[in-house]
Amino acid sequence: MDGQARAERDGWSRRRFVGAVAGTAAVVTVPAPAAPLPEPAPAPRPRHRDEPGPRPLYLGTYTSVEGGGKGVSVARYDPVSGTVGDAEPLAEIPDPSYLAVHPDGHTLYAVDEGEDGAVTAVRLADRRVLGSRSTGGSGPCHLSVHPGGRWLLSANYGSGSVAVHPVDASGALGERTALVTHSSPAPGPGQQGPHAHQFVTSPDGGHVLCVDLGTDTVYTYRLDTGHGTLTEVSRARTRPGAGPRHLTFHPGGRFAYLANEVDDTVAVCAYDPATGRLTVGEPQSSGASGEVTNYPAQFAVTPDGAYAFLANRGHDSVARYAVEEDGARLRLLDTVAVGGDFPRQLALSPDGRLLFTANQRSGTVSVFRVDTGTGALSPAGEPFASPVAVCAVPL
Repeated sequence: MDGQARAERDGWSRRRFVGAVAGTAAVVTVPAPAAPLPEPAPAPRPRHRDEPGPRPLYLGTYTSVEGGGKGVSVARYDPVSGTVGDAEPLAEIPDPSYLAVHPDGHTLYAVDEGEDGAVTAVRLADRRVLGSRSTGGSGPCHLSVHPGGRWLLSANYGSGSVAVHPVDASGALGERTALVTHSSPAPGPGQQGPHAHQFVTSPDGGHVLCVDLGTDTVYTYRLDTGHGTLTEVSRARTRPGAGPRHLTFHPGGRFAYLANEVDDTVAVCAYDPATGRLTVGEPQSSGASGEVTNYPAQFAVTPDGAYAFLANRGHDSVARYAVEEDGARLRLLDTVAVGGDFPRQLALSPDGRLLFTANQRSGTVSVFRVDTGTGALSPAGEPFASPVAVCAVPL
């Protein structure tokens, strides 16, 4: 969720909204099942990745704002040229501002970023909605699927909490198995409470990490993959007022890159797979000029780990970094205008040859070809229209 989404949608500031709903933090653990769930077989590769021709591009939006979409839609893109065909409706889900696809490629999951937050599963083969489950909090703005395919992780921005739901063999969601609200440390400067902004699994699969903008903290948990419960094992603090938003791991698994929304910086983080401990490095430039107010949104790292890209909202650019020292160093190379307004999210195609940015205020998605040798970006045609584009997921 970006710093002005609520203002654009409801005429009020998101930061005022979260101050009203955050309240007193608490920790709640939902009773676990009587017996652990069996470990699943490795998920098969999605069939569409092996098929020639156009591939799906799933698009998220806000449905409750003027000019917004009607739910999740899907377009098709050419993996070579980057050309995108017209989008069509997939599922009418309220405010599906963030999307994720199951590792087997058969089910899509979307948040409902409302005060009574929910997550919804959609079977892609026939576009059937498999049902929704409460996240136990308000304003869920991020979700991800654990690599084993049996657990859905979601972050509630408004209430500053993280939730876990089981995923059954059909892709449908079960009742929540864990809910943890961040009760400490105290909120950072200008924040009224915790604001969980992302919940993601480390590359080694041993830990799950939550980035909390309100407390300037990244929390590391151990997920019990039998019962779906969470145990906190570590915390990493940014400098006060950084407002960390999104963490993206280098494929080597020992370093990650943190986008700090509030103070317009980024940081390289060292990660220890054995303990789950994250160590936040010194703040670095987002590449945005000081002439505009800028909110870094999200990193994407090429599959070979050679380059990293950062979406800059306000500067309306993608910053390109060379990744050096096996992931331990980012070196800013340049910035490229996205040709749209407020790129809230970005994503690489699975082969790393295309980069997509979802431009919220202009209601467009931009596509860039990525030079695999230099990381240089070149537009793949004009941005295409997508109402209040806040998430684009290419498969």
